[in-house]
Amino acid sequence: MAAVGIRERDRRILNLIVEDFIRHGRPVSSGAIVQTGKIAVSPATVRNAMVRLEGLGYLSQPHTSAGRVPTDKGLRSYAEALLSETRYTSEETSFVQDDPASRPGDFETLLSQASRVLADSSDNVGFVISPNVSRVQFEQVRFVRIANQRIMVILVTPFHMVLTDTLDTLVPMTQLELDRATQYINQNFRGRTLLAVREILLQDLPRHRARYEDTISRLIDLVKASIDRQEDENRIFIQGTAQLIDKSDLSEMSRLKSLFRNLEEKANLVKLLSDFISLGQVKVLIGAEIDFPGVQDCSLVLSHYGTSHQVLGSLGIIGPRRIPYEKIIPLVDRVAKRLSRTIMIYGREVS
Repeated sequence: MAAVGIRERDRRILNLIVEDFIRHGRPVSSGAIVQTGKIAVSPATVRNAMVRLEGLGYLSQPHTSAGRVPTDKGLRSYAEALLSETRYTSEETSFVQDDPASRPGDFETLLSQASRVLADSSDNVGFVISPNVSRVQFEQVRFVRIANQRIMVILVTPFHMVLTDTLDTLVPMTQLELDRATQYINQNFRGRTLLAVREILLQDLPRHRARYEDTISRLIDLVKASIDRQEDENRIFIQGTAQLIDKSDLSEMSRLKSLFRNLEEKANLVKLLSDFISLGQVKVLIGAEIDFPGVQDCSLVLSHYGTSHQVLGSLGIIGPRRIPYEKIIPLVDRVAKRLSRTIMIYGREVS
């Protein structure tokens, strides 16, 4: 999508300014644009274009005698142009190792590897958000008692990966009761989500009140505990926070400390990113567009992963506003698609 309200030549000059600013991190002069040799105009023509772009909010001038720097709006225009172009290559991104301990069936290892690839390949922070267990369709589910009021949930997905979590229940349940709950859910609700199971059980309670009220009520409590746990504590895998220390844009220690503190508050970051979990393509958030404390000086490039039937989670990169978008946008796209393919291929192989 081209920047709205500006002529084509001004748009090209804007893109050249953004590219120079991303490379060098300093105000860009008209002479620097002419010297690129990528546009055949005079310095005066570039200066006039800069004035127009500044008036439209795409550029700002830090000092009277300095060149211009792109605003968040200018960076957004540049990123949108990249997103609309077919620049994604077919280069393969692999992060599944031959080590048996790192098989695709080990879902957490797979997600951790993906976040590491994002961090190492971009020299920024890479993150992957795990699926919300209560919202993933299951082939089988099992509840295992590990303490008086503590239960492990083991969920096998239709793509043959195993998701686990632990939860606390208000009412103690024996393993025999949990086995009965497991059998009932697997016999009646295979292919659904735990969220859907709870709604169906709530609707069926009046119909089964005479014979199964206590059993159904306990099932509802059990499923609700699992859902509440998942809604509060999605898992997020973050790699590469130490690499931000070397970023000149984020060199002020107070800002760095604030950013690291907020990255550690993973639950809040998950809530921010969950708003974009169903996107069909790469999304870029820049500066003030990121409604999250301590991250307004950054950019987010994110996408989703999943199967052909369901979005499972999101992943992406966090870095300074002048990250190399032309490199990172296709990187995020490749990793998301590779992770999705790995999940689907493993499911077919097991089948």
